[in-house]
Parts: sequence; structure tokens; C-alpha cells
Amino acid sequence: MTPQLEVQLIAVIIAAACALPGVFLVLRRMAMLSDAISHTVLLGIVLAYFISDSLSSPLLFVGAVAMGVLTVWLVELISGSQLVREDAAIGLVFPALFSIAVLLISRYAGNIHLDTDSVLLGELAFAPFDRIDLFGISLPRALIFGSGVLLVNASLLMLFYKELKLVTFDPALAATLGFTPTIIHYGLMTSVSLTAVTAFDAVGSILVIALMIAPPATAYLLTDRLPRMVGLSVAIGVLAAISGYWLARLFDVSIAGAMATMTGIGFGIAWLFAPQRGIVAQTWQHRRRRERFAVQMLVLHLLNHEGTGEAGVECHSQHLIEELRWQPTFAGAVVRRAIQSGLVQQLDGVLYLTEQGRALAREASIG
Repeated sequence: MTPQLEVQLIAVIIAAACALPGVFLVLRRMAMLSDAISHTVLLGIVLAYFISDSLSSPLLFVGAVAMGVLTVWLVELISGSQLVREDAAIGLVFPALFSIAVLLISRYAGNIHLDTDSVLLGELAFAPFDRIDLFGISLPRALIFGSGVLLVNASLLMLFYKELKLVTFDPALAATLGFTPTIIHYGLMTSVSLTAVTAFDAVGSILVIALMIAPPATAYLLTDRLPRMVGLSVAIGVLAAISGYWLARLFDVSIAGAMATMTGIGFGIAWLFAPQRGIVAQTWQHRRRRERFAVQMLVLHLLNHEGTGEAGVECHSQHLIEELRWQPTFAGAVVRRAIQSGLVQQLDGVLYLTEQGRALAREASIG
């Protein structure tokens, strides 16, 4: 494989691995925890390096994952005191732990290849140069580790899908049925930590956050079904990774930055044009509901004045603007819709109810 293809493949694998736990973070309204974990794991790496005195020691990986779980525990400990809310607890914990890591690096680890820029930003273009042999085949380390995390996340999702779904949507019922929401919660957080630690060396924590939150948030706007949301999250993340790579090549900019940008663009498109929850769809639905209500008001008005001496005036289309205080354009649209729906007929500017319109007016007056 060429380095360009390897970079794209690494990004695709990491995007899929991040999307799987990200779905449940979004559904449980814990998106900011991914931000906290992806930063505080640096402290776990630094402390493990001081213990092992080696950047290749497996203790770095273990320390990072453990620090991610510790972050979640500290956040819940502070928020559980009822003195501050969870979002404030996150804002207290992760800057403190991340700042300690930065201070330790600048004071005691300034002469080694362990810096905050590599953790925050990463550099996918260099990932193919860090290689290991697997069954006699030389492959990028990030590709092997990312594939392993993707396999672990997918396996955990398949094995504990029902439990995750139940705890996410109804934790009280899960506890009643004998499940332990706390264990499942910390299992999910461990998966998030594992994914963040594996991914940020190649792509940086900023892209990890983007890939873990933006695709699931985008999928959430497109569907109400959990299986479809999981599939869409993975597909959107993969698409953002590939399109971001080519965008970076086109404009000669940061690959991770371009990929994160594409996740934001994808969310923006869904936010505007999602079929049910998009801004455009909601605006159109609001307009249709307003017109339907106005049509009901119109037929009720016509029914109240039908057969009376002032019907010629009260039921004139021009009088609606004064009587119902409608704008001329809106009144015209309501009258046209009522006529097209077969509820009203118009003769010389005067509106008359049809049998269908009369039935609707009576039903509305009873309701």
C-alpha cells in the first residue's frame, strides 16, 4: 500500500472505532466527557512514563486508560455531591488534570518526544512511518492498534447491545431487571478511554472528539432507530475521514483539521436539511401547522356567519384581513389552500362552505 492509502485507511478505521461508543455518549448526553477523557489521558501517559522510564512500555497504555476511568469517577464524585452540575464538574476536573500533565512535561520531560502538540493535533501524515511487523507484513502501528480497538468496540457492542440500549434509555428499568447500570456505564467509559488513547497518537485528541461526537450527533438528526443510528454514525465518520483527507491535500492544510472540519460540515448540513429534525423541515412543518390551524379558523368563521344577513360581508375574502387580522399574503394562501382542499368555494369574492368544509367546521367546534 502507498502511504496515501495507508493514511486514509488509518483514518477510516479510527473514525469507525470512535463512532461506536460515541453513539451512546450522544444519546446519554455525555458528549463532553469524551473531551475530558481525550485530554486527561495525557496525565496517565506522563505518570506511566515516569514509572517505566520508557515511551514503548505497555504501562503508558494502561496508565492512560486508567486515567480516563479516573476522570469519569472524579466527575461523578463532584457532581454527585449536588453542589455543582455535571457540566461544571467536567469543567473542573479535566482542565486540572490536563494542566498537571502539561506542567510535568514542561518541567521533567522536556527532552523527550512527549509533548502536548502531538497529543492535541496529531499528524496522520507521519503515521505510516511508525511500523511494526505482523505475521511478516510491515504495517503502520496506528492501523494495527486502530483495527484492534475497532474490533473490541464492535464485539462489545454486539455482546452488550441490549444492556447498553436499556441502560441508555431507561436506567431505572435496567436496575429493576437486575442489571447494574454503574458497571455498564464504567464499561462504556473504559471503551471511550481505550479508543481515545489508541487514536490520539496518530490523529490527536481534537479529531478524536470530532469523530466520536459529530457523526453520532449527525446521525441522531437523521433517524430515531438505534441500529440505523449506529450504522449512519460509522458511515458519516468514514465519509468525513476520506473527504477530509482529500480536502487537506487540495488546500495543503492539516489532515486532522480538515477531517474535523468535514465532520462539522456534515453536521451543519443535517442540522439544516434533515427530513424531520432539520431547521428547514421544522420551519416548513411549522408553516403547514399554522396554515392548517388558519384553515380551521376560516371554516369556523364561515360556519358562524353562514345564512345570516351579514354573510355577504363577513364571508368576503377581503373582510378576513380585517376580521381575523391576517396579513394579505397569508390570508390569500389560507383561502387558496381551503379551496384546493375542497373545503371552500369562492364566488365574486364571497366564500361558501362545501359539505366537506361544513363537516370540518362542526368537528372543530365540537373539539
